[in-house]
Formats: sequence, structure tokens, C-alpha cells
Amino acid sequence: MPSPMHNPLADPAAASSAEAGPAEAGPAVHPGLGMLSPYPFPRLRALLGDGPPGKPPIDLSIGEPKHAVPPLAVETLAAHAADWNRYPPPRGTPELRAACANWLGRRFALEGALVDPERAVLPLSGTKEGLFACGLLLGGGTDGTGQPGRPDRPLAAMPDPLYPVYEGAARFGGLEPVFLAPPDMQSGVFSPDSLDPALLDRLTLLFLCNPSNPQGGVLGPEGLARLVDLARRHGFVLVSDECYADIYRDAPPPSVLQVAGGSLENLLVFHSLSKRSNAAGLRGGFVAGDPRLIDAMANMRNYAAAGMPLPVQAAAAALWDDDAHAAENRALYNQKFAAIGQVLSGRIAHRVPPAGFFLWLDLAGSRFADGEEAALTLWREQGLKLLPGAYLAQGGAGRASPSAAFIRLAIVQDRPLIEQAMERLAEGLAP
Repeated sequence: MPSPMHNPLADPAAASSAEAGPAEAGPAVHPGLGMLSPYPFPRLRALLGDGPPGKPPIDLSIGEPKHAVPPLAVETLAAHAADWNRYPPPRGTPELRAACANWLGRRFALEGALVDPERAVLPLSGTKEGLFACGLLLGGGTDGTGQPGRPDRPLAAMPDPLYPVYEGAARFGGLEPVFLAPPDMQSGVFSPDSLDPALLDRLTLLFLCNPSNPQGGVLGPEGLARLVDLARRHGFVLVSDECYADIYRDAPPPSVLQVAGGSLENLLVFHSLSKRSNAAGLRGGFVAGDPRLIDAMANMRNYAAAGMPLPVQAAAAALWDDDAHAAENRALYNQKFAAIGQVLSGRIAHRVPPAGFFLWLDLAGSRFADGEEAALTLWREQGLKLLPGAYLAQGGAGRASPSAAFIRLAIVQDRPLIEQAMERLAEGLAP
């Protein structure tokens, strides 16, 4: 009979000995955790400290929508209240998968049945968990302690500045992150032709955010087609985060699905209701793409993730089936950006982004040396809470952040509050 596993904590002598030795450092945790750049929002709280705001606070720091949740979501949740006591199907209901696939077809004018709801769609409890899972799924269990720059270490490429989850996915998947600053930091449009062939051969995955966060830049069909071609020729997975695709000023941003050449090979595309439908708390997202990868992620989620509750799935399906509320939501953002232009015109140089709901502001010509100084001073003097650009960029690499001279403002509050915030911003940034 095998002997039971020894537990030193069950043996007082062993426990005492352990406390006196190296175990004082505590249990070992994943080494990737210690390699991560500081997460932006705890870092901002530490910067601002306990000091009071100079005026009644206006929070523009986080991209949490403040527009009303569509009544359709509330009504559907209530209508399916009897389903809260049921375990949900891990791969989602057929109705939800069909709603996701049908929305993709409508929104991006896809030809034929490119996205099969049975094989190529997987609902997620928010896209954050799915994006993070890409590193675990594709990293292959490689050693997270590997030395940066080691010739044989697999890589994960991502934009810089970035949604921090991309870096987390790479670190926990044992992949070495490679941070790709856009040629134009103001527009944030990524250049596929800037990728080094030696880099491409070592890539396991490449994260693309289109429209980009924080700049709101849009990579067009030609650039997307180039990335799809590179992914297939070099054997990496293109992970396209398109969560801002329904928030745009004039032209609808494209999807990699539109240039996929009739195949989903090596592609994963993420979409969410958080921004489109002001339903961040619903945690309603999905991933669509290569059926082999969808199957693998679904199997991993059986072990590592909770299924989306059935009432939530019903509400998510209803929202994906309805485009009217998304158009109304988009109109509200466009009205606010028009108001921003009226307030800031002739006072502060700024760029209205073609998509998304962030104002990515270059501090050149202002009285501030960098975004961190601006964020602290604007909080103390104007009561504006905003994010230094460097907090969204890769840190700890011994180089100046390409985003250090920027600040990010989330244009999520209602229009009167945004107009008031812009007046304060103009006053606070004046030389």
C-alpha cells in the first residue's frame, strides 16, 4: 500500500523546522507573476494617495461605460430567473452561439457560413478570461523562468501601449513578451511590415487590438490581410481583440474575419458586450475562430473556468441579436467627442480617434514633463482622475516608455460632465 503524501504542517517538529529555514519566504508562486509590469489602476491609486481632489472629482481613469444598460438585457434576465439554479452548458447554448455568429455575419458582411456556430464560437464570461487563456493554451507549459532574449524561447508579440492582460497571458504561459510600439504613437496604427522575420519565426501568438486601446486607431483591411498571411506562413496564432468594433465615429472598423480568405486557420477573434452594450458587469463575451483552437479552449475551460449562467446567456443572445441599442450607444459617444472638439478647439491640441471611447492626449506644449506629473497635478488642482500613458506601457526594460508623454481619458461619463471635465482639462494643461 503506498504511503500517504507527507504534510510537514501536520508534523509540529517538521513545521517548526520549516519555519526556521527557507520556507520563511512562503509558498512558491508562479514566476511569471514577478515579471509583470505593475497593473495600471493600483499604480494610479498609489500615485494619487490619500490627498483630496482639488475640485469635485470626475473619474476618467477607467473604461467602464456609464450609459444605461439596455432594458432588453434587464427584461431577459428577469424572464429567465428560474434558470439560476442550473449549471450552464460549458460551450454555451445553441441560441447564444447562433446569435454571436449571426452578429458577426451582419456586422462584418461575411460571406457564406464562415463562422459555424457549432464549431467556431465559444461564449466566455468576459473576453478578459479568454484572452488570458490564450497564453496558457498556446504557451505549451514552457518554463516561465526562461531568460529574456534566449534564442530558443517562444515569443508572444503585443502592442505597446497595451491592455495589460496580453502581457499576463504571455508571462503565465511561459512566453517571452515582445512589445511593439506603433510608428505613430498618437494614432496607434500597427505596422505589420515592421515585424522582423527572425521574430516571426519564434512567435507563438500575436495580440492585435483593433480598434486599438488607448489610441482608438484602426488597422485597415490591407494591414489585416498582411497579418493573416504572416500568421499562416510563420505558424503563429493571430489573436484579434476587437472589443471596440461597434464604437466608432464614421467608418466601421474591419475585422480579420473579412480578410480570412474563407478559412479560420490560425485565427482567434474576441468580442464583448461590455462596451457595445454598456454591460460590463454582465461578463458577456465570446471568441470565434479556428475550430481546432476553439475545441482546445473549450476543453481547457472545463477545468479552469466557470460557465456563463443561463440567464446571462439568454440576455447576451438578446443583445447580440439587437443592433439598434448599439447604434444609440455609438451616437452618445459621438456627441461627446463633438462636444470635446468644441471645448478644446484652439486651446489644446488633440486628436478625435476614429474609434473607441478614449482620448489619448499628447502633453507636448503643456506645462507637464510627463503623464504621471500631469495625472497627479490635475487630480490635486482640478479633481480629474485620469491615467498616465506610461501605466499602459511595458515597464522594467531599462528604457523610457513610448507613452510617457501621454495621458488617457475615458470618455464614459455623461455629456455635461465630460464638457465640465474638458473645461478643467484646458485650464489645467495651460502652459
